[in-house]
Amino acid sequence: MEERILIVDDQYGIRILLTEVLQKEGYKTLQASNGFEAIDIAKERTPDLVLLDMKIPGMDGIEILKRLKELDDTVKVIIMTAYGELDMIQEAKDLGALTHFAKPFDIDEIRQAVKKYIPVNTN
Repeated sequence: MEERILIVDDQYGIRILLTEVLQKEGYKTLQASNGFEAIDIAKERTPDLVLLDMKIPGMDGIEILKRLKELDDTVKVIIMTAYGELDMIQEAKDLGALTHFAKPFDIDEIRQAVKKYIPVNTN
């Protein structure tokens, strides 16, 4: 079974970049451009990991994280932010986020973090 990663970012280019990189590693990816899409996808597809941008119009990353955890409190979440907002990062970690990356991020660091938290199933 392929591990599913939900990529939540309002920037199309970021979603495509992460999708290409993670699919090459053997993961199945799902994409959402806003919080409402992310919640709908999470309800239907139960992702193993969520890469969540914290600054999304309409519903911010903290609210999305809270709702994802309400759906499945075991879901693994890595947050991404373009801002050095330490309060938001700390609040997200208090809500269960595993780690964070500041944009622009090093794609290899994200790849390694994903592998750490959900190793590719090679069976």
